[in-house]
Amino acid sequence: MLKLEHQTLNDRAYGALKQELISGGFSPGQTLVIRKLAETFGISTTPIREALQRLVAERLLEMQNNRSVIVPLLSVPAFEELTRIRVAVEGLAGEMAAARITERGLVDIQAALAGMQHAIEAGDARAYLTLNEAFHFAIYQHAGAPILLNMIRDLWGRVGPYLKLLMEADRYIPQSNDAHRKIVAALQEGSGPAVRSSIDEDISAAAAVLVSLLPKTI
Repeated sequence: MLKLEHQTLNDRAYGALKQELISGGFSPGQTLVIRKLAETFGISTTPIREALQRLVAERLLEMQNNRSVIVPLLSVPAFEELTRIRVAVEGLAGEMAAARITERGLVDIQAALAGMQHAIEAGDARAYLTLNEAFHFAIYQHAGAPILLNMIRDLWGRVGPYLKLLMEADRYIPQSNDAHRKIVAALQEGSGPAVRSSIDEDISAAAAVLVSLLPKTI
């Protein structure tokens, strides 16, 4: 029983750290200090250490030569490849969701969109990112494809640390909800291809801004 409880704690630490990556709680290049993370989550260092090792094995984190663990810095080619994969995978999930979305699901997605707009007007970047994540995953969950959903979560684990940079880009903020409105309209019409196209537009517009902010020497 003790071993099972210990394993559960490891899993919880892993899940919490991965969620921080997805949600933009960590920054690109940030060094993750085991003791500080343990204090933050109120647990011992052992489950944190093991969770970090799992994330390094999945290449969501990177171990340096000095054994420190950092959030990876992505090169422009790597980020562009990641964007192409996200367009394909998330577009597929959105297209599948269009045929399965419920009225309640649409209400939740519309509420997230309204919240994002309010966050933009209030200049609340953290709230915007939280709602943006909720908006997208509320759609993808309706695809009824758990393997696909896990793939998307892994992709967001790689891109999440960069998303906060979007809210520092003046040229992105005014257009940040344009594609989201198109996604909602397409879902209301039940048009899978239109949902896929609008998700492509959303991811590509954000990526174009982020690529311009990435260092060119990695």
